[in-house]
Amino acid sequence: MIHSSLRRYWIGHIRLALTLFGLSRQICTLGIRPSAASCALNNHFRDYQFSSTLRYHYYSTGEPVMTSSGVLHVKSRCPQYPGSQVKRCPVPDDKVEWSQNWPEYSPVSHTDPAVTKKPKWADPEIGKFSVKFNALDGEVDRTSFEGNYRVENGKPLNPRGRTGVTGRGLLGRWGPNHAADPIVTRWKMDKKGAKMPHAVSKRPILQFVSIKRKDCGEWAIPGGMVDPGEQISLTLQREFSEEALNSLAMSASDKTKLHARITNLFKSPGIEVYKGYVDDPRNTDNAWMETVAVNFHDESGDSVSELPLQAGDDAGQVQWVDVDSSFPLYASHSSFLERVAKERSAHW
Repeated sequence: MIHSSLRRYWIGHIRLALTLFGLSRQICTLGIRPSAASCALNNHFRDYQFSSTLRYHYYSTGEPVMTSSGVLHVKSRCPQYPGSQVKRCPVPDDKVEWSQNWPEYSPVSHTDPAVTKKPKWADPEIGKFSVKFNALDGEVDRTSFEGNYRVENGKPLNPRGRTGVTGRGLLGRWGPNHAADPIVTRWKMDKKGAKMPHAVSKRPILQFVSIKRKDCGEWAIPGGMVDPGEQISLTLQREFSEEALNSLAMSASDKTKLHARITNLFKSPGIEVYKGYVDDPRNTDNAWMETVAVNFHDESGDSVSELPLQAGDDAGQVQWVDVDSSFPLYASHSSFLERVAKERSAHW
């Protein structure tokens, strides 16, 4: 008989793999609930924005953009809501979808004090402001990559179904909370400037800029929230500058120099590797995370590669890391990098 912790481990990873590759699923959990998430993620929005009108240009080698449409969320049902002592109402797999009748469903209501204090990145309570869901609401984008979502009693419903918690938790927006993840890569070079092949696969090795998150200590792709009215391209560039280059601590003149230096990279064709719902432990029945992950590649090694990396904002450390399947990364970031390696015919 398999020990319950091992069953939980493998089932969770099988679900995650199916989620990341957008496959349909029907997994029997034998009554096991998903394990709690290890860390809460920082949610705040930033003040600084580059005054650019750049747009990234998408291209692909033919593979469809990775999505997770139609797959059960797992981390969004973790037993304890991150950053709190709140216990979710357990939601079994067969009751996740809203189409499943469940009159006994009794979710816990939770909105973090950091949100209820009415910071500028958060919405007021429902009923205290006019809101347009499934639309561009002023400068706030309340559309979802998942398509139109239901609204009941004035509140949006998570398109992936029940989570065991209502309210907004740690998230500022009712409905979708949009983020962007810039994946900045370069080739690993030898002293002569030639691409270094991997000893086993013989494919050239990519390196990417990775940050070590302060909140949970895991290595990750730098990224953050899309500000109201901000183009995704600007969010990608801003988040990379803040988290990997510490632009927030720079003087105005240094920011201008930095912006000019990295503009060419972010104007180059980017590979959009993922766009959609994020199975995030912060998600609730009424608020959830969605993201766009785009790869920007410094082919010649004379753009971002020559800039000194400096951790800032939410990052504890920052460094160039070899793209390799053995390197553990936060959440689903490994799958994003696997797609990048495939697109660029690099080692994985």
